[in-house]
Amino acid sequence: MTADRSEWFKSSYSHQNGECVEARRAGTGMSLRDTKDRERGTLAFGSDAWGAFLGGVIQGAFRAV
Repeated sequence: MTADRSEWFKSSYSHQNGECVEARRAGTGMSLRDTKDRERGTLAFGSDAWGAFLGGVIQGAFRAV
């Protein structure tokens, strides 16, 4: 990951098969895009929504069963 979060970055956990997303800080929130299809657009999340998502990840709400 890069130190400058205003630029697009991939997680150090991303796979090398191209199946990953890129992220960047967007104000106080985050924007995400598909690495394979960058021109398709982005998803933007405000700080409250992004915080709720991260809280769910930490609590294990998105684990596969």
